[in-house]
Amino acid sequence: MPHEFLTPEWIAAVKELRAEHPHAGSSIPVVVKMNLEVTETPWGEIVHAHVDSSEGALMVDEGHLDDPDLRVTVDYVTAKALLVEGNPQAAMGAFMAGKIRIDGDMAKLMVLQGSGPDEDALAFAEAVRALTS
Repeated sequence: MPHEFLTPEWIAAVKELRAEHPHAGSSIPVVVKMNLEVTETPWGEIVHAHVDSSEGALMVDEGHLDDPDLRVTVDYVTAKALLVEGNPQAAMGAFMAGKIRIDGDMAKLMVLQGSGPDEDALAFAEAVRALTS
């Protein structure tokens, strides 16, 4: 059953999916802890979330980490394009338009962007797309 991106139901569904595929995407060449602030959501609230690869695979969860490497503020449409649709070109346009603000270790973000996903990560991403409305 699809859930709207970044709602508590969506995050719970992604966690459940991650538990079923714990090693998908574990070939990330750098440990990244990134706090996300997603603005302009359809329900009018800012979403505070984080991305963490310190346990191997890239994990998305609610709330902020105490010791992030990066802090990223991004609008909802761009966050969905990046995290669900896997569209890195969306980042460049949004960055140039001022819709993405980044504070922290840019080198880690560049390594993360430059690393290609493995087959398990691609399958996991497809499963995330299937559960996202």
